[in-house]
Amino acid sequence: MKLFIVRDQAKKMLGGISFQLSARVELSSEEADLVKKYKMDKEVLLEKEVKIPLTGRSIALNITIGSLMQGQSFKCNDIAEILGYEENVKESCKTFKNYIEVMKHFGGEEVVEY
Repeated sequence: MKLFIVRDQAKKMLGGISFQLSARVELSSEEADLVKKYKMDKEVLLEKEVKIPLTGRSIALNITIGSLMQGQSFKCNDIAEILGYEENVKESCKTFKNYIEVMKHFGGEEVVEY
């Protein structure tokens, strides 16, 4: 699995800058076959409530296996928020990689030594 992250910025109509983070995973054919076999595209990797500064509102951030495979974008007004989204995406990819490892080993035995 490869994670591709693109950071971008644009000028706002009334001045200032807005930021965008786009993330997409590229799977090997084996990984893509496992996702298809186990119908994991709707599996939620991260579900989080994100508060929007100065508005008192919040939005639900959902990252699913399918959304990462298709590509997912996040827009915001400050760099700290972009870094938070990037960390969430990377955390989700770690979870996704664990799912892939588990799916690979169904029907086998794992020995864990402590």
